[in-house]
Amino acid sequence: MASSRNEPSERSSPRLNGLDRIPKPFLIGVAGGTASGKSSVCAKIMDQLGQAGVDHRQRQVVIISQDAFYKNLTPDQDIKAKRGEFNFDHPEAFDFDGMAQALKDIAAGKIVEIPEYDYVNNCRKDSGMKIYPVDVVLFEGILVFYFKELREMFHMKLFVDTDPDTRLSRRVLRDIKERGRTLEKILHQYTTLVKPAFEEFCLPTKKYADVIIPRGADNTVAIDLIVQHIQELLRPTKTNKRTRHNSDSFVGRPH
Repeated sequence: MASSRNEPSERSSPRLNGLDRIPKPFLIGVAGGTASGKSSVCAKIMDQLGQAGVDHRQRQVVIISQDAFYKNLTPDQDIKAKRGEFNFDHPEAFDFDGMAQALKDIAAGKIVEIPEYDYVNNCRKDSGMKIYPVDVVLFEGILVFYFKELREMFHMKLFVDTDPDTRLSRRVLRDIKERGRTLEKILHQYTTLVKPAFEEFCLPTKKYADVIIPRGADNTVAIDLIVQHIQELLRPTKTNKRTRHNSDSFVGRPH
């Protein structure tokens, strides 16, 4: 994992003393192993902030998956992927420059189009998802803390920590049901590629997390505390008010 992007140099999180300017949008990185529950944690946070049913043009919270930035495979890589021999958990499988630019543009308040990935055919779809200016971005993925430049963009870093047996069982069920893969291929890929990559590239980034969430989405206490923290960060103040008409829809939501 020798890379200049991974030297320990972290930006401190904004303080809550009322004097520091709270950044908008507030970028939250959510890391963890495959099938650890990252997406479920993000979905629960979004739901408790009152954003799950809001039109995408009016949302103040948005979830972005690192999976959207998988690189398109070469013909040789595609053949390996179909045999379950391509390492999708390696840092080189991701378009780092695309991820970094997307987050920079979102931080600048621009409308950004995020790619959509086809897991069955191992390629990007022609259509994507538009991200409009928001207050909170939940950026989730196995390696969101691996790249130093990416890691330092986050104002809060969460690591979803779920035991390996649970993660494997979830992955088996997901890949059979949603991605049309055989049990034999899933287990072969997990033991030869996924598990070693997790131990080499993902697990070491746990040290960068501000909050570790054991048991993933089942840890309702941790999720409630994180939601309350986000609400407090985004609560309007004399020096930090939004003029957007729907701002009270999640800032004032009680828990």
